[in-house]
Amino acid sequence: MIKQINHIGISTPDLDKSLGFYRDLMGLELTVDTPFGNNSIDTITDQKDAKGRVVPLKLGDTELEIFEFSNPPAKASDPKRPVCDHGITHIRFEVTNIQQEYDRLREAGVTFHCEPQNAGSVKAVYGRDPDGNVFELLEVL
Repeated sequence: MIKQINHIGISTPDLDKSLGFYRDLMGLELTVDTPFGNNSIDTITDQKDAKGRVVPLKLGDTELEIFEFSNPPAKASDPKRPVCDHGITHIRFEVTNIQQEYDRLREAGVTFHCEPQNAGSVKAVYGRDPDGNVFELLEVL
């Protein structure tokens, strides 16, 4: 029986830059910074000679696991991929004061699609991490 979502994994070309965003700016807690590369990782990821670093970042009961592969070489993704394209479209962060978080992140150079929008019982806005992955800030009113 499936119990819960344990973590979400993101591959990045620059782990330190992603750490600066998710740990330092968004406030997730770094649990460990681990190099990887062995036969079981090759088997699990279906990659040959997979090597790199992985950092799990914790927020509540969920982790965001960020990978930087040094091997095999990754294909670049479109940092402006529209959210209507198939695949994982965004990660949601629930906040207590969306305007304050939006202002703080925007001042730090984060790109947003628009200002926070009132959608009835919630306010929401989409932004982009340093690799163009979309995240949502949501405040329940």
